[in-house]
Amino acid sequence: MKNAHESKKPSLLYLQIADKAIGIIQSRRLQPHDPVPSEGELAKLFGVSRMTSKLALERLVEQGLVYRLPRRGTFLSGPRDGEPYNGVLPLESKALPVEEKQSKQIALIVPHLSDYTSKIIAAAEIEVRKHDCDLILKISKDKDDEDRCLQRLVEGGIGGIILFPQGRKTCSDQVLRLKLQQFPIVIIDRIFREVQIDCVYHDHYKGSYQMTQYLIEKGHREIGYTSNSIDNITSREERYLGYIQALLDHAIPVKNQYIHFKSVECNPSRINESDPEQERFIQENPQMTALMCGDDHVAISTLYTALSMGIPVPDKLSIVGFSDIHLSALTPIPLTTVRQDTEQLAQSAFNLLMKRINHSHEKTITIKIQTKIVERKSVL
Repeated sequence: MKNAHESKKPSLLYLQIADKAIGIIQSRRLQPHDPVPSEGELAKLFGVSRMTSKLALERLVEQGLVYRLPRRGTFLSGPRDGEPYNGVLPLESKALPVEEKQSKQIALIVPHLSDYTSKIIAAAEIEVRKHDCDLILKISKDKDDEDRCLQRLVEGGIGGIILFPQGRKTCSDQVLRLKLQQFPIVIIDRIFREVQIDCVYHDHYKGSYQMTQYLIEKGHREIGYTSNSIDNITSREERYLGYIQALLDHAIPVKNQYIHFKSVECNPSRINESDPEQERFIQENPQMTALMCGDDHVAISTLYTALSMGIPVPDKLSIVGFSDIHLSALTPIPLTTVRQDTEQLAQSAFNLLMKRINHSHEKTITIKIQTKIVERKSVL
C-alpha cells in the first residue's frame, strides 16, 4: 500500500502546481499572449522538480489555457478569430475589438535615419495620402525602444504598423504577440525565419548574385567581398551568400583571404576618409581586381581608401556597392551599384497592410522586390 500511495503523489502534485500556476496568472493579471511562469520559476517557487512543473504546464496546455512556443516559452491563450475569450481565467484581452482599433493612421517604424530609410519614408508618405490616411513616423533607438514604440502605438489605437526592425537574431516577443493577436503589421527589409509573418523585402541575394556575375562577365576572376559585420541582419547575410553562390556557379574558387567583415561599423559621416582596416585588407590582397561591397557606405569608404593608397579605380581595382544611395553618384569615381526600389517596397508594404486592416485572413504573404544594376564608372 505504501508504494501505491507514493506512486500517486507525483500525479497529485503536478495538478496542485497547475492550480497554483493559474493563481499566479490571475494575481499578475496577465493578458492573452503574455508569458506565464516558466518551468524553472514554478519549480523554484514551490520547491518541486522541473519535471513536475513541466507536467503542470502541459496540463494547462491540454486545457487550452496556455500555449507553448519552442525556445520561447509558455504564453497565456487568448480568443481566436474574434471570438469571446472562453477560458476559465477571468481575464480581459488588451487587444481592442477589431472594429474599435480601425484608424486612419498608419505607423512606420525605422531603426535610423539614412539616405535609404529617408527614401522609404518619402515613398510611404505618398502611399498613405493616396488612401486619405496619415503617416506616424517613429525612429527606434534600440531593440527595447522598438518594443516600446510598438506597444504605445497599439495602445494608442493605430490602424496598422509597417516595421523596419532593428537587427535581431529572432522576432521580438512584442512582434510575436501582435502576430498572434492578428494585429495588422508588415515587416520590411528583414525576414524572421522562425515565425510566419507578412513581410516585404528586396531580393538581396539575387541582387548580389547578379552584381557578382556582372563582374565575372567583365572578365574579373579575383573578386573580393567586404562588408560590415552580418550581425544577425538577414539582408547582409543574403548579399554575402549571393556573392558566394555566383562564384561557385561560375567555377571560381572562393578564397577566404578575399573575404573581409569589418570589426568596426562603417561611419557614414567619415566615408570620405581613408579607413585603416580597409587599407590593410587591400594591401594584403594585391591580386584582387574587383571588390564587391555589402553596401554603398562601405563601397564609398573603400573607394576613398584605395585612391588615398594611390590605387587607381577602376584601372587597378574595380569597386561596386549595394543600395544606390544619393552619394554613390557623387564620388570622385561614380559608383556602380545595385539599386533598391524604395517606392515599390513602400507601395507593396502599404497595400499588404491595407489587406490585413480590411480583415483579410489569407495565409502569410512574403513579397520580394527585385533590384537592378546601375552602371557608372567604378568598374573596368
